[in-house]
Amino acid sequence: MTGVRTTWVALLRGVNVGGISIRSADLARVFTELGFDAVRTVLASGNVVFEADAAASARPKLKAKIEKALRERFDYDAWIVLVTMDELTAAADAFPFDDADSSRQPWVIFCVDTTTRDELVKAASESDAAADPVASGPGVVYWNPVKGTTVSTAFAKVIAKPAYKARTTNRNLRTLRRIIG
Repeated sequence: MTGVRTTWVALLRGVNVGGISIRSADLARVFTELGFDAVRTVLASGNVVFEADAAASARPKLKAKIEKALRERFDYDAWIVLVTMDELTAAADAFPFDDADSSRQPWVIFCVDTTTRDELVKAASESDAAADPVASGPGVVYWNPVKGTTVSTAFAKVIAKPAYKARTTNRNLRTLRRIIG
């Protein structure tokens, strides 16, 4: 690789939901077998932190390598959003809504590219901003719906579309803070 030591976070979509069950130990083993260091999984929702000699410019090659290994090992159509720990931390730190409001669910939607992010933000502009507050961030979309509405609001229906399955994955802000440590 490049000799640049980077801490990465692989955010897997759809793990341990919808019939795709992967034990954390098995997931970590795949990353270790790929030659990555300091591998750790966080919670059981497909979050893997690891170190690799790879700069951010190596992201596409690294992402493809990980997805191929996951497909081969677990026999499912694996895909990930791959971010550096610095990018994940910046996204979490920039959450624009009141994350202390216990009536809301603070979500961060990671997008594979700015086109996807911009599409989602545009779609959200047609929603009720009080019920479905959405904001654009660095490679992410912030969403802060009322608890219990994360599958029923207009924006929830947008992000559930098949077109976004391979281009996004979302994490609760509290999960991101656990990943950051």
